[in-house]
Amino acid sequence: MTHPAATPARTSWLDDAVVYEIYPQSFADSDGDGVGDLRGVIAHLDHLQWLGVDAIWFNPCFASPFRDAGYDVADYLRIAPRYGSNDDMVELVEQARARGIRVLLDLVVGHTSDEHPWFQAELAADGPAPEGDRYVWRTEEPARGWQEETPGIPAWVPSPGPRPGWYLKNFYDSQPALNFGWLAADDEPWRDPVDAPGPRRNRDALVEIMDFWLSRGVAGFRVDMAFSLVKDYDTERARAASTQVWREVRDWLDRTHPDAVLIPEGDEPRTGEPLAYDADFALVIHPMHASLLNNGGAGTLPWYPATDCWFDADGGGSLELFLAGWDEHQRQTPGRPMLLASSDHDFSRLVSGPRTAAELGAVFTFLLTWGTVPSIYYGDEIGMRYLPGLPDVEGSICHPTYNRAGARTPMQWDRSAGAGFSTAAPDRLYLPVDPDPDRPDVATQRGDEGSLLHLVRRLLALRREVPALRVGPTTEVLHTGHPLVYRRGGSHLVALNPTREPVEVDLASVAGARLLLGQGAEVDGTTVRVDGFGHGVWELGS
Repeated sequence: MTHPAATPARTSWLDDAVVYEIYPQSFADSDGDGVGDLRGVIAHLDHLQWLGVDAIWFNPCFASPFRDAGYDVADYLRIAPRYGSNDDMVELVEQARARGIRVLLDLVVGHTSDEHPWFQAELAADGPAPEGDRYVWRTEEPARGWQEETPGIPAWVPSPGPRPGWYLKNFYDSQPALNFGWLAADDEPWRDPVDAPGPRRNRDALVEIMDFWLSRGVAGFRVDMAFSLVKDYDTERARAASTQVWREVRDWLDRTHPDAVLIPEGDEPRTGEPLAYDADFALVIHPMHASLLNNGGAGTLPWYPATDCWFDADGGGSLELFLAGWDEHQRQTPGRPMLLASSDHDFSRLVSGPRTAAELGAVFTFLLTWGTVPSIYYGDEIGMRYLPGLPDVEGSICHPTYNRAGARTPMQWDRSAGAGFSTAAPDRLYLPVDPDPDRPDVATQRGDEGSLLHLVRRLLALRREVPALRVGPTTEVLHTGHPLVYRRGGSHLVALNPTREPVEVDLASVAGARLLLGQGAEVDGTTVRVDGFGHGVWELGS
């Protein structure tokens, strides 16, 4: 199959970028308190420059009680003291920019913490604010609504008072939903329309928050639960209606901060109107990504039944779901960038369950050559593993079938007791360091040219040197079995084998290919041979 050539309606620096996700509390601790911080990140910017990434995506850094690891914001305009100060963030942005690295912040705008002053003021009030409520309140007992008591599904929470009634939550009970209005009032007059004073206050505040950080050098935002703003009992209608909020934001950005990018959590709903975001995001917890990499090692996603994934040593998975999702994405909006992550903070890691670091060369070759915008989760580049059996830390268990803490353990910089993450005693660490004496670390792998870290670095360099491997040029799949073989931009060939057994395929169109980068892979005449877990990138003859 041949995917259409890119004709994006909108282009940005993101199209050619590689993103690196940093979970700030687990990356580097500069002051020995056991929690990562911004000065710790500053100390390691040279490493990220050496690796070759283009942008850092920080999980939330704002002031918070941390009942949901910072996704419960108490002050959008202040860095959480445990991470440092606003001045530290400004310095980090400037130091990163000097190394050719942009900074993206995670923005949570569908809800706040219940400790945010906005919520505390409304909680203390006798009734609706004259200027319009920032949150969604009702005084009569809810007779209908959303029935599923699961984080991420809106639900009514009894007010702890003094204000009577109930408020609407967006995720955990401690995360009240901000009021961006409802599609229809019907017989429930407490539902504000989207242009009511309360929703307008929140739209204005959203712009003020973004302007505050963009004016300090931040390059854009990854927006959490981006389409949870406007409410309706029909959640798909509500998601579509939320896009109008973001189109207003995009119009403002184009006038005031034209280089700023917006990345949603998930796919932006297609409504026939211009798209507000610069890309879509194939989330780790959604089926398209899970069909590639979720081997059940971190638990079970309740909305995605456990199946064999494609990157599996036994070769039991299929590319069908991923390719169908990719084709539909390209059909809807040809050339629209899609972020594809190695893993992230919300579920698992690449090394999880039976998958080992020896299998990751094929994974990273795919991630960095398919034609998406890659996002590398901190530590995946050295093969850090998901650590099972951890306690619930800062809301990491949002469903009883999996625990996100195992994907959030401290970055492993060296072989010291604290892995170079912190000098704090083990019982003071945010999460425990991997106790495996053979755990991977940056220092050891930087000294080994044959390491996974050096392979990822070489792949990043190749991606920069060869435009055909980036977003835009066509991706033509030549063989969907083992090995997977595809041609990029008509000029370059990629082959990879996720299984432990050697495989080969005859393809007349590959004759004369010249290997650029690979391990355990060759083109011999018209035959592509790939050893177990092998991978290769070739330049095709003219």
